Amino acid sequence: MAKVDFIKNHIAAAIRTEKDFSKALRSDVDMVFLLHVNIMNVSQCVKEIHSAGKKAFVHIDFTEGIGKDRYGLEYLAKQGVDGICTTRTNLVRMAKEFNLITVQRFFMIDSHSVGTSVDSIRMSKPDIVEIMPAIVTKKIKEFSSLVDVPVIAGGLVETEDEVRAALEAGATVVSTGETELWTLKV
Repeated sequence: MAKVDFIKNHIAAAIRTEKDFSKALRSDVDMVFLLHVNIMNVSQCVKEIHSAGKKAFVHIDFTEGIGKDRYGLEYLAKQGVDGICTTRTNLVRMAKEFNLITVQRFFMIDSHSVGTSVDSIRMSKPDIVEIMPAIVTKKIKEFSSLVDVPVIAGGLVETEDEVRAALEAGATVVSTGETELWTLKV
């Protein structure tokens, strides 16, 4: 668990636009998730995030021009990325070879997805898991009791009440694209 000792703030910034990127750099978040980055801008984005004292995570499933393979992970590590986010178990395992913090994302769509997610976590051993959508607090509580890693709740989080509900249900961090929530003190 030492790899994730940096988590101090319970809100993470999920970035899709340049405007949101600038806001995230000025915010109090510890973690910045780059949801739409490419081979041409990843290095500069990481430098700016680090200059702001934050950790840079790339959602590798959404990157452009960067392979979703061992070489893509090596490239990201060489660019100074702190960690990756992915739904792919094989990428979580490979990312560890490059000392990247791993966030594995799971979509809770039915009761079967809880069991298959727990099985995947046992195989891939991510540093952090993200459950989506975050507003399913009943499942956050159940899921966080079944795994021994911090849980990020993300997806469809639009209000302060939803942030608080996810944290009360057992999430360690709530990831949101709603810029107004990035300054929330919880």
